[in-house]
Amino acid sequence: MYLLAFIGACVLVAMAPGVSTAVILRQTLRSGRRSGLAATLGNETGILLWGLAAAFGLSAVLLASQLAYDALRVAGAVTLVVMGAQALWQARRESAAPEVAPVAGNRRAYLAGLGTCAANPKVGVFAMSFLPQFVPQGANVPLTLLTLALLWVLVDLLWYGVLVWTVARAKDLLGRPAVRRRLEQVSGAVLIGLGVRLAVEGR
Repeated sequence: MYLLAFIGACVLVAMAPGVSTAVILRQTLRSGRRSGLAATLGNETGILLWGLAAAFGLSAVLLASQLAYDALRVAGAVTLVVMGAQALWQARRESAAPEVAPVAGNRRAYLAGLGTCAANPKVGVFAMSFLPQFVPQGANVPLTLLTLALLWVLVDLLWYGVLVWTVARAKDLLGRPAVRRRLEQVSGAVLIGLGVRLAVEGR
């Protein structure tokens, strides 16, 4: 029963729009389905790392050390603002950006997903408070937390996979120059706004 409750909670968490959604959608709109999936895999690598940190107590460092928390918070904020500025710059360019080799583009998308998740201390704090709620009494805590983290990643992959597929299907419409410029402007503003919010927010 607790697993069903956990999966339901993971679905709700995945569906809530946030930094990960913005990054994955932007990569999909810019470079297609493979890029969106690469960003998703990067994001889920970050989720898994935070899940492992929660399982082995490393996330407690963020709760105990204001310096560690602030360092990650600033790094995450800078990453988001830079990505947002790049999107706005891209929107201003009159000609299309030069083609990027698929492997290099997918690698960049993966790193974008990983960086925005791994450098966001709020994800670590959330994992530390979210996962233990679903550990049954008497269970092996580290092993159960690791299992829950893997389930969290699986639910995320399914949700974002559907999202990427849907957006990629609509890419012919959304990829028109005028629409694409507007989407770059919106995504850039959203990413910068999220970065500024992360920078000024406390715990």
